[in-house]
Amino acid sequence: MILLDTPYPGVAQLTVNRPQVRNALDWETMDAFADAVTELAGRSDVRALVVCGAHGTFLSGGDLRALHDATGEAAGARLVAGMTRSLERLAALPYPVFAALDGAARGGGAEVALACDVRVMAQDATLGFVQVRLGLMPGWGGAQRLLRLVGYGRALLWLTTGEVLDAAQAYAAGLVEALAPTGGALPAALELARQVAAQSPQAVQAIKRTLRAHLDGVSPAWSAALEQAAFPPLWAHPYHQQAVKRFLQRKEGNDDAV
Repeated sequence: MILLDTPYPGVAQLTVNRPQVRNALDWETMDAFADAVTELAGRSDVRALVVCGAHGTFLSGGDLRALHDATGEAAGARLVAGMTRSLERLAALPYPVFAALDGAARGGGAEVALACDVRVMAQDATLGFVQVRLGLMPGWGGAQRLLRLVGYGRALLWLTTGEVLDAAQAYAAGLVEALAPTGGALPAALELARQVAAQSPQAVQAIKRTLRAHLDGVSPAWSAALEQAAFPPLWAHPYHQQAVKRFLQRKEGNDDAV
């Protein structure tokens, strides 16, 4: 159901592995997803994470056949609470999280994608908040994340029409940060994650922490204060001292600065 691998040093890969239903999430898979995120939160060896689906498809949302064995508001509340908590924890991981969007990301799958920090989308992939077609709306925080990324008008339009976006549309709207060749989102995302994992983990985590604080509604002045507080320990850290020494040895005689 959920596979956790470490394809490269410092890079973890979380794969939703239910290809027979286009990686749709049933109750058991949602519980396994939550367990995987909890495990990742406690791992000190991970510097970047890639979230993907098996067999060339990201996630097609909830497994309606399985989920509709339980009806009523109590089941709806359970569905909302569990995945909302999991995606909040995914977004709060201290290191960057990449979504590798191959194939289709639909409904809840689009919500999982938007909970990641960076989305890499294959040229032939599609993304859509299609919940309205079933008389629903996003329930895992996806509406607010979409609003933050694209603004009120486009968020309202896409959520109320259930429009499915191709890669070019998603990129132009700022929903995805990088495009990849057909079927190539996963290797492209892994390569970006490798680049991140090669940097100072202290610096990377400080950068994510300060940027997310501003996204979460902290005032610009407080965001600036967070940056000022985070910078001095990084300046004094041995990683920085050794990096400067290597830089100066390579650039001896040049007038280079940070």
